[in-house]
Amino acid sequence: MVAGLSAVAAPAAGAATASTRAGAGSAAWRQLSWRLLDTGTQTHFRGLSVVSRNVAWLGGYDGVVLRTVDGGRTWINASPAGASALQFRDIEAFSATAAVAMAAGTGTDSRLYVTANGGRTWRLAYKNTNPQAFFDCMAFFNPRHGLVLSDPVNGKFRILSTRDGGRDWSVLPTAGMPPALPGEAGFAASGECLTTFGHDAWFGSGASTAARVFSSRDGGLTWRVATTPIVAGATAGVFALAFRTPLAGVAVGGDFASPTAATDVAALSFLGSPWFSPRSGPAGYRSGVTWVPRTLATLVAVGLTGSDVSFDGGLTWHTFDTGQFDTVSCAPDGSCWASGDLGRVAILQR
Repeated sequence: MVAGLSAVAAPAAGAATASTRAGAGSAAWRQLSWRLLDTGTQTHFRGLSVVSRNVAWLGGYDGVVLRTVDGGRTWINASPAGASALQFRDIEAFSATAAVAMAAGTGTDSRLYVTANGGRTWRLAYKNTNPQAFFDCMAFFNPRHGLVLSDPVNGKFRILSTRDGGRDWSVLPTAGMPPALPGEAGFAASGECLTTFGHDAWFGSGASTAARVFSSRDGGLTWRVATTPIVAGATAGVFALAFRTPLAGVAVGGDFASPTAATDVAALSFLGSPWFSPRSGPAGYRSGVTWVPRTLATLVAVGLTGSDVSFDGGLTWHTFDTGQFDTVSCAPDGSCWASGDLGRVAILQR
Protein backbone atom coordinates (compact mmCIF):
# COMPACT_ATOMS: atom_id res chain seq x y z
CA MET A 1 0.00 0.00 0.00
CA VAL A 2 1.26 3.49 -0.89
CA ALA A 3 0.44 6.04 1.76
CA GLY A 4 0.12 9.70 0.83
CA LEU A 5 3.39 11.23 -0.29
CA SER A 6 5.48 9.15 2.08
CA ALA A 7 8.28 6.83 1.08
CA VAL A 8 7.45 3.12 1.01
CA ALA A 9 10.06 0.79 2.46
CA ALA A 10 11.42 -1.88 0.13
CA PRO A 11 14.15 -4.51 0.41
CA ALA A 12 17.71 -3.25 0.12
CA ALA A 13 18.51 -3.03 -3.57
CA GLY A 14 22.01 -2.16 -4.62
CA ALA A 15 22.13 -1.44 -8.33
CA ALA A 16 23.33 -4.03 -10.79
CA THR A 17 24.31 -3.70 -14.40
CA ALA A 18 23.63 -5.88 -17.41
CA SER A 19 27.16 -6.05 -18.72
CA THR A 20 26.83 -9.22 -20.78
CA ARG A 21 28.61 -9.13 -24.11
CA ALA A 22 27.95 -10.61 -27.50
CA GLY A 23 29.85 -13.85 -27.86
CA ALA A 24 29.94 -14.34 -24.09
CA GLY A 25 29.23 -18.05 -24.53
CA SER A 26 26.20 -20.29 -24.85
CA ALA A 27 25.68 -20.43 -21.07
CA ALA A 28 25.85 -16.67 -20.42
CA TRP A 29 22.07 -16.31 -20.48
CA ARG A 30 21.78 -18.73 -17.56
CA GLN A 31 23.51 -16.18 -15.33
CA LEU A 32 20.79 -13.54 -15.81
CA SER A 33 17.95 -13.04 -13.34
CA TRP A 34 15.51 -10.39 -12.16
CA ARG A 35 15.72 -9.20 -8.56
CA LEU A 36 12.24 -8.16 -7.50
CA LEU A 37 11.70 -4.94 -5.58
CA ASP A 38 8.86 -4.16 -3.19
CA THR A 39 6.88 -1.16 -4.43
CA GLY A 40 4.29 -1.47 -1.66
CA THR A 41 1.42 -1.56 -4.15
CA GLN A 42 -0.43 -3.93 -6.47
CA THR A 43 -0.69 -1.32 -9.22
CA HIS A 44 -0.19 -2.36 -12.84
CA PHE A 45 2.92 -0.51 -14.06
CA ARG A 46 3.10 -0.31 -17.87
CA GLY A 47 5.13 2.92 -17.71
CA LEU A 48 8.81 2.81 -16.74
CA SER A 49 11.68 5.26 -17.20
CA VAL A 50 15.14 4.57 -15.77
CA VAL A 51 17.44 7.58 -15.38
CA SER A 52 20.29 5.84 -13.57
CA ARG A 53 21.03 2.92 -11.26
CA ASN A 54 19.47 5.00 -8.49
CA VAL A 55 16.67 6.96 -10.17
CA ALA A 56 13.61 5.43 -11.82
CA TRP A 57 9.98 6.44 -12.39
CA LEU A 58 6.88 4.23 -12.75
CA GLY A 59 3.57 5.03 -14.41
CA GLY A 60 0.59 2.89 -13.47
CA TYR A 61 -3.14 2.38 -13.38
CA ASP A 62 -5.41 4.22 -10.92
CA GLY A 63 -3.40 7.39 -11.56
CA VAL A 64 -0.35 6.09 -9.68
CA VAL A 65 3.13 7.47 -10.36
CA LEU A 66 6.05 6.33 -8.20
CA ARG A 67 9.71 7.32 -8.21
CA THR A 68 12.83 6.13 -6.44
CA VAL A 69 16.14 7.91 -5.90
CA ASP A 70 17.88 5.11 -4.00
CA GLY A 71 17.84 2.19 -6.43
CA GLY A 72 14.40 0.94 -5.43
CA ARG A 73 14.94 0.63 -1.68
CA THR A 74 12.17 3.18 -1.12
CA TRP A 75 9.45 4.54 -3.39
CA ILE A 76 7.84 7.96 -3.25
CA ASN A 77 4.23 8.47 -4.31
CA ALA A 78 4.45 11.16 -7.00
CA SER A 79 0.93 10.71 -8.37
CA PRO A 80 -0.77 13.75 -9.95
CA ALA A 81 -3.67 15.10 -7.93
CA GLY A 82 -7.13 14.26 -9.25
CA ALA A 83 -5.89 11.60 -11.68
CA SER A 84 -7.03 8.42 -9.90
CA ALA A 85 -9.29 7.41 -12.81
CA LEU A 86 -6.45 7.52 -15.35
CA GLN A 87 -4.02 4.89 -16.60
CA PHE A 88 -0.46 6.19 -16.88
CA ARG A 89 0.85 3.78 -19.51
CA ASP A 90 4.03 5.67 -20.35
CA ILE A 91 6.40 7.99 -18.54
CA GLU A 92 9.56 9.78 -19.66
CA ALA A 93 11.94 11.00 -16.96
CA PHE A 94 14.95 13.24 -17.49
CA SER A 95 16.19 13.42 -13.90
CA ALA A 96 15.08 12.81 -10.32
CA THR A 97 12.83 15.87 -10.59
CA ALA A 98 11.71 16.27 -14.24
CA ALA A 99 9.29 13.91 -15.98
CA VAL A 100 6.35 13.70 -18.39
CA ALA A 101 3.54 11.20 -17.76
CA MET A 102 1.18 9.96 -20.47
CA ALA A 103 -2.31 8.71 -19.68
CA ALA A 104 -3.95 6.43 -22.24
CA GLY A 105 -7.69 6.18 -22.70
CA THR A 106 -10.69 7.08 -24.79
CA GLY A 107 -11.36 10.75 -25.42
CA THR A 108 -10.35 12.99 -22.54
CA ASP A 109 -8.73 10.10 -20.67
CA SER A 110 -5.73 10.52 -22.97
CA ARG A 111 -3.66 13.25 -21.31
CA LEU A 112 -0.12 14.49 -20.72
CA TYR A 113 1.20 15.80 -17.40
CA VAL A 114 4.57 17.43 -16.65
CA THR A 115 6.48 17.96 -13.40
CA ALA A 116 9.70 19.76 -12.58
CA ASN A 117 9.79 19.12 -8.82
CA GLY A 118 9.80 15.36 -8.48
CA GLY A 119 6.05 14.98 -8.71
CA ARG A 120 5.14 17.20 -5.77
CA THR A 121 3.04 19.12 -8.28
CA TRP A 122 2.05 18.35 -11.87
CA ARG A 123 0.67 20.54 -14.64
CA LEU A 124 -1.86 19.17 -17.11
CA ALA A 125 -0.03 19.93 -20.35
CA TYR A 126 -2.50 18.41 -22.83
CA LYS A 127 -5.98 16.88 -22.68
CA ASN A 128 -7.24 15.08 -25.77
CA THR A 129 -10.73 16.04 -26.95
CA ASN A 130 -11.02 13.99 -30.15
CA PRO A 131 -13.12 10.84 -29.54
CA GLN A 132 -11.15 8.89 -32.18
CA ALA A 133 -7.77 9.56 -30.57
CA PHE A 134 -6.21 7.19 -28.05
CA PHE A 135 -2.64 7.77 -26.83
CA ASP A 136 -0.41 4.71 -27.20
CA CYS A 137 3.16 5.69 -26.31
CA MET A 138 5.68 8.50 -26.03
CA ALA A 139 9.37 8.99 -26.83
CA PHE A 140 11.83 11.88 -26.69
CA PHE A 141 14.72 12.74 -29.01
CA ASN A 142 16.28 14.83 -26.22
CA PRO A 143 15.02 16.47 -23.03
CA ARG A 144 13.15 19.12 -25.02
CA HIS A 145 11.84 17.45 -28.19
CA GLY A 146 9.40 14.56 -27.87
CA LEU A 147 6.54 12.81 -29.67
CA VAL A 148 3.35 11.03 -28.66
CA LEU A 149 1.64 8.43 -30.86
CA SER A 150 -2.15 8.28 -31.02
CA ASP A 151 -4.36 5.76 -32.79
CA PRO A 152 -5.58 6.95 -36.21
CA VAL A 153 -7.89 9.92 -36.53
CA ASN A 154 -9.71 10.18 -39.86
CA GLY A 155 -7.69 7.31 -41.28
CA LYS A 156 -4.17 8.39 -40.28
CA PHE A 157 -2.08 7.95 -37.16
CA ARG A 158 -1.90 11.16 -35.13
CA ILE A 159 1.44 12.48 -33.81
CA LEU A 160 1.77 15.10 -31.07
CA SER A 161 5.01 17.03 -30.62
CA THR A 162 6.65 19.10 -27.91
CA ARG A 163 9.71 21.35 -28.20
CA ASP A 164 9.89 22.50 -24.57
CA GLY A 165 10.22 19.34 -22.52
CA GLY A 166 6.53 18.48 -22.46
CA ARG A 167 5.10 21.75 -21.20
CA ASP A 168 3.29 22.44 -24.48
CA TRP A 169 2.09 20.01 -27.18
CA SER A 170 0.73 20.38 -30.69
CA VAL A 171 -0.75 17.96 -33.23
CA LEU A 172 1.52 17.60 -36.26
CA PRO A 173 0.06 17.80 -39.79
CA THR A 174 -0.81 14.44 -41.33
CA ALA A 175 0.08 15.20 -44.95
CA GLY A 176 3.26 13.16 -44.57
CA MET A 177 1.62 10.20 -42.80
CA PRO A 178 0.70 7.13 -44.88
CA PRO A 179 -2.93 5.99 -44.57
CA ALA A 180 -3.70 3.47 -41.87
CA LEU A 181 -5.00 0.04 -42.78
CA PRO A 182 -8.57 -0.85 -41.79
CA GLY A 183 -8.58 -1.42 -38.04
CA GLU A 184 -4.88 -0.55 -37.67
CA ALA A 185 -3.79 0.81 -34.29
CA GLY A 186 -0.89 1.08 -31.90
CA PHE A 187 -0.57 -0.81 -28.63
CA ALA A 188 -0.54 1.03 -25.30
CA ALA A 189 1.04 -1.96 -23.59
CA SER A 190 4.51 -0.86 -22.56
CA GLY A 191 5.28 2.69 -23.65
CA GLU A 192 7.64 1.19 -26.24
CA CYS A 193 5.60 1.21 -29.46
CA LEU A 194 7.35 4.51 -30.33
CA THR A 195 11.12 5.01 -30.15
CA THR A 196 13.72 7.53 -31.30
CA PHE A 197 17.41 7.79 -32.13
CA GLY A 198 19.01 11.06 -33.16
CA HIS A 199 16.46 12.80 -35.39
CA ASP A 200 14.84 9.52 -36.43
CA ALA A 201 11.65 8.00 -35.02
CA TRP A 202 9.81 4.71 -35.46
CA PHE A 203 6.47 3.32 -34.29
CA GLY A 204 4.84 -0.08 -34.60
CA SER A 205 1.27 -1.10 -35.26
CA GLY A 206 -1.04 -4.02 -35.85
CA ALA A 207 -4.01 -4.76 -38.09
CA SER A 208 -5.80 -7.86 -39.33
CA THR A 209 -3.69 -7.90 -42.49
CA ALA A 210 -0.22 -6.71 -41.45
CA ALA A 211 2.10 -5.76 -38.59
CA ARG A 212 3.93 -2.64 -39.69
CA VAL A 213 6.69 -0.21 -38.70
CA PHE A 214 6.48 3.48 -39.58
CA SER A 215 9.71 5.49 -39.76
CA SER A 216 10.53 9.21 -39.85
CA ARG A 217 13.87 10.89 -40.52
CA ASP A 218 12.73 14.47 -39.90
CA GLY A 219 11.54 14.47 -36.32
CA GLY A 220 8.06 13.13 -37.03
CA LEU A 221 6.84 15.34 -39.88
CA THR A 222 6.92 12.74 -42.66
CA TRP A 223 6.77 8.96 -42.44
CA ARG A 224 7.41 5.83 -44.47
CA VAL A 225 5.92 2.44 -43.65
CA ALA A 226 7.18 -1.12 -43.99
CA THR A 227 5.56 -4.50 -43.35
CA THR A 228 7.20 -6.89 -40.89
CA PRO A 229 6.94 -10.69 -40.59
CA ILE A 230 5.48 -10.36 -37.08
CA VAL A 231 2.07 -12.02 -36.73
CA ALA A 232 -0.88 -9.74 -37.49
CA GLY A 233 -4.42 -9.68 -36.13
CA ALA A 234 -6.95 -7.79 -34.04
CA THR A 235 -4.81 -8.30 -30.91
CA ALA A 236 -1.48 -8.86 -32.67
CA GLY A 237 1.29 -6.84 -34.25
CA VAL A 238 4.38 -4.82 -33.32
CA PHE A 239 4.26 -3.88 -29.63
CA ALA A 240 7.77 -2.53 -29.04
CA LEU A 241 10.78 -1.25 -30.97
CA ALA A 242 14.41 -0.60 -30.09
CA PHE A 243 17.11 0.95 -32.28
CA ARG A 244 20.80 0.92 -31.39
CA THR A 245 21.51 3.16 -34.39
CA PRO A 246 19.25 4.25 -37.25
CA LEU A 247 20.51 1.16 -39.10
CA ALA A 248 20.09 -1.48 -36.37
CA GLY A 249 16.55 -2.07 -35.20
CA VAL A 250 14.57 -4.79 -33.45
CA ALA A 251 10.80 -5.19 -33.17
CA VAL A 252 8.90 -7.53 -30.86
CA GLY A 253 5.25 -8.32 -30.42
CA GLY A 254 2.96 -11.20 -31.24
CA ASP A 255 -0.61 -11.87 -30.15
CA PHE A 256 -1.63 -10.49 -26.77
CA ALA A 257 -4.55 -12.93 -26.69
CA SER A 258 -2.22 -15.92 -27.28
CA PRO A 259 0.80 -15.04 -25.15
CA THR A 260 2.46 -18.47 -25.38
CA ALA A 261 2.44 -18.52 -29.19
CA ALA A 262 6.09 -18.08 -30.20
CA THR A 263 5.89 -17.98 -33.99
CA ASP A 264 6.66 -14.66 -35.68
CA VAL A 265 7.01 -12.59 -32.51
CA ALA A 266 10.17 -10.67 -33.47
CA ALA A 267 11.78 -9.01 -36.48
CA LEU A 268 15.05 -7.29 -37.36
CA SER A 269 16.22 -4.62 -39.78
CA PHE A 270 19.92 -4.00 -40.39
CA LEU A 271 21.49 -1.37 -42.67
CA GLY A 272 18.10 -0.32 -43.96
CA SER A 273 17.11 -3.85 -45.00
CA PRO A 274 13.49 -5.03 -45.12
CA TRP A 275 12.31 -6.47 -41.81
CA PHE A 276 13.16 -10.17 -41.46
CA SER A 277 12.67 -12.92 -38.88
CA PRO A 278 15.45 -13.95 -36.47
CA ARG A 279 16.97 -17.42 -36.51
CA SER A 280 15.25 -18.13 -33.20
CA GLY A 281 12.87 -15.75 -31.53
CA PRO A 282 11.59 -15.06 -28.01
CA ALA A 283 9.47 -17.74 -26.36
CA GLY A 284 6.14 -15.97 -26.78
CA TYR A 285 4.37 -12.63 -27.06
CA ARG A 286 6.67 -9.81 -25.96
CA SER A 287 5.57 -6.24 -25.24
CA GLY A 288 8.91 -4.64 -24.34
CA VAL A 289 12.44 -4.68 -25.73
CA THR A 290 15.62 -2.67 -25.18
CA TRP A 291 19.27 -2.65 -26.10
CA VAL A 292 21.54 -3.00 -23.08
CA PRO A 293 24.03 -0.11 -22.87
CA ARG A 294 27.74 -0.86 -22.51
CA THR A 295 27.40 -4.14 -24.40
CA LEU A 296 28.24 -5.01 -27.99
CA ALA A 297 24.88 -6.40 -29.11
CA THR A 298 22.77 -7.43 -26.11
CA LEU A 299 18.99 -7.06 -26.05
CA VAL A 300 16.39 -7.92 -23.42
CA ALA A 301 12.71 -8.55 -24.22
CA VAL A 302 9.87 -9.01 -21.73
CA GLY A 303 6.27 -10.17 -21.89
CA LEU A 304 3.45 -11.99 -20.16
CA THR A 305 5.19 -15.39 -20.20
CA GLY A 306 8.80 -14.46 -19.55
CA SER A 307 11.97 -12.59 -20.43
CA ASP A 308 14.49 -13.34 -23.17
CA VAL A 309 18.01 -12.16 -23.95
CA SER A 310 19.91 -11.95 -27.21
CA PHE A 311 23.68 -11.47 -27.35
CA ASP A 312 23.87 -11.20 -31.14
CA GLY A 313 21.67 -8.22 -31.98
CA GLY A 314 18.41 -10.15 -32.00
CA LEU A 315 19.37 -13.05 -34.28
CA THR A 316 18.94 -15.66 -31.53
CA TRP A 317 17.13 -15.48 -28.19
CA HIS A 318 17.23 -17.38 -24.88
CA THR A 319 14.55 -17.34 -22.17
CA PHE A 320 16.04 -16.64 -18.72
CA ASP A 321 12.91 -15.91 -16.67
CA THR A 322 9.26 -17.01 -16.79
CA GLY A 323 7.73 -14.19 -14.72
CA GLN A 324 5.41 -11.54 -16.15
CA PHE A 325 6.57 -8.07 -17.12
CA ASP A 326 5.15 -5.51 -19.55
CA THR A 327 8.03 -3.11 -20.12
CA VAL A 328 11.81 -2.88 -19.79
CA SER A 329 14.14 0.12 -19.65
CA CYS A 330 17.89 0.63 -19.29
CA ALA A 331 19.86 3.65 -18.12
CA PRO A 332 23.03 4.90 -19.82
CA ASP A 333 25.04 3.44 -16.93
CA GLY A 334 23.89 -0.06 -17.96
CA SER A 335 21.35 -0.76 -15.22
CA CYS A 336 18.14 -2.35 -16.56
CA TRP A 337 14.73 -2.50 -14.91
CA ALA A 338 11.38 -4.11 -15.76
CA SER A 339 7.83 -3.56 -14.50
CA GLY A 340 4.39 -5.05 -14.88
CA ASP A 341 1.21 -6.16 -13.16
CA LEU A 342 0.65 -6.58 -9.41
CA GLY A 343 3.27 -3.95 -8.57
CA ARG A 344 6.07 -6.06 -10.06
CA VAL A 345 9.33 -4.14 -10.54
CA ALA A 346 12.76 -5.70 -10.85
CA ILE A 347 16.42 -4.97 -11.59
CA LEU A 348 18.41 -7.16 -13.96
CA GLN A 349 21.29 -9.06 -12.39
CA ARG A 350 23.94 -11.43 -13.72
